[in-house]
Amino acid sequence: MTDIKQSKSQESSNAIERIYITMRHLFNRGFYKPMGVSGKTLREALLTLQPEIYGSIAGDKAELDGLLYIIDRLPEGITECKFINLTADEGFTNSHFKSIIPVKRRRNCYRIDKNQMNIEITRGRSDVYDVLTHLTFLYIESHKIAGKVLLNDDGKVIREWTHLENTVLQNKKLDHKEKEVLFSYLSNILGRPFSEIQVAFKQFATTKIPNRFFEIIYWMGKLAINEIISDQKHEITFSSILRERIGHHIYGDLLATNIKEKLVECGLHKRNIHIISANMHSVMNSLYAAYSLPKESQNHQGLALYELMSKEENDKLRKIVKSTASKNGLVYLRDNSGTNINVQIIDTSKIDFDKTIYSPSESEENPVIIVMDYAFGEQAYETMDELLKPLDTDDGGNIYFNISSVSIMGKAGILQGRKGDIMIPNAHVFEGTADNYPFKNDLKKDDFKDIDLGVFKGTMVSVLGTSLQNKDLLEFFKFSTWKVIGLEMEGAHYQKAIQAASKIRGNISKNVKVRYAYYASDNPLETGSTLASGALGTTGVKPTYTITEKILQKIL
Repeated sequence: MTDIKQSKSQESSNAIERIYITMRHLFNRGFYKPMGVSGKTLREALLTLQPEIYGSIAGDKAELDGLLYIIDRLPEGITECKFINLTADEGFTNSHFKSIIPVKRRRNCYRIDKNQMNIEITRGRSDVYDVLTHLTFLYIESHKIAGKVLLNDDGKVIREWTHLENTVLQNKKLDHKEKEVLFSYLSNILGRPFSEIQVAFKQFATTKIPNRFFEIIYWMGKLAINEIISDQKHEITFSSILRERIGHHIYGDLLATNIKEKLVECGLHKRNIHIISANMHSVMNSLYAAYSLPKESQNHQGLALYELMSKEENDKLRKIVKSTASKNGLVYLRDNSGTNINVQIIDTSKIDFDKTIYSPSESEENPVIIVMDYAFGEQAYETMDELLKPLDTDDGGNIYFNISSVSIMGKAGILQGRKGDIMIPNAHVFEGTADNYPFKNDLKKDDFKDIDLGVFKGTMVSVLGTSLQNKDLLEFFKFSTWKVIGLEMEGAHYQKAIQAASKIRGNISKNVKVRYAYYASDNPLETGSTLASGALGTTGVKPTYTITEKILQKIL
């Protein structure tokens, strides 16, 4: 019999498959204990996979960059909670509980009591997978800390841990010398150099909680010690309403209906409509900034104006542009559907294009632009599928919309270039399946030939989760005949909805133009360039606005 050996990329692919099958099983079951028997498969698969974003998860040392990445995407205080409850939108907004929104994920979370955190899931299965993967990483790291500080099975701990505990529980104010003493202790506990602890302390600190790093490490270790000594295990539960609702497009339908009803209300439903999935600032600023800020636009030409506006201290300038836009054709729909996707509807007939860099074509008369904020993973299919359907009327009829184009501008991990470069896909491949979606992209590589950025054309892979990719898998995508240029989470889902609506269901024209372009937020194959290494900052301004400008030129 032939000895068949799996390659590392195959092992990684199998590990991802196990993670997703396990998470679906646990979700259907309704509850599980992450560090118990029920969570064992999930832990082992994640340790086998060793995703790039989680760095040294499989080693003995604490992974600080990965920890910062997940803490920014989980609610404040979650390290103190033994019970995590994933729910649908079940009315907590109308309660006394204060909504906690993570810094880098749009989800409503509620601290029910000192031991329980509720996390609202309204963005589909991808959101569930994202939370569970991050929590698994968090608890693996927590047990590393407990393993370093516990001296015996009776719960006796090292001297350094007692010092940290006293500092956190008594909420002590520390001077510089006292902080450095704790840095030294944490260096021993976390297995990281003193210099790395200093940097981490600054990265985790917030204005309200300057000693946040100490608090996070303490509560991670404390709850892990309780699990080991007293068998007080973390528990993750899924509400019955969440399990009933997920996958049924309830939130996407509400969002799409709100948009379509607003189009009818404003009398825009018979015009040519162009949909753009992007952020909430680049299209608006590209169309309105120059004549909203005449003085600034004279002193800051082109991209310099957008860089000026992107600075944290210039909120006043951003408010002026929003105010001007609202008086010149832009209607803002703040999300009340639960999707966490805000929307702008722009009536271009009310824009004075003589004050912009755009010259509308006579053949494209006063188009309407719908800008949708970023979707998350599988949510992209739900929202786009519902938006491209006709609107049901009270008399049993349907109102169809003239969807002329769908443009997707997103950020993605790049495999061929560097942070800030641009990717122009001609196909999306859905990770873990043979599903592939070739398409004719109305954006071309030549459209970007006049810019000083790397531009790459080829296949994009829509991954099940960016936090589950490792070097072996990424190198397979890059060097195999798939010739993948980058990875993101929504492309295949968007294309699935667009193809179904245009080629099968007849909800929109077969000739709808499709435009995809991504800018590189990270290079997961380069050390120091992964998502865990931090945001793009002003580096992202150039590719963001360059892509936006090209999309708007095509539309207008």
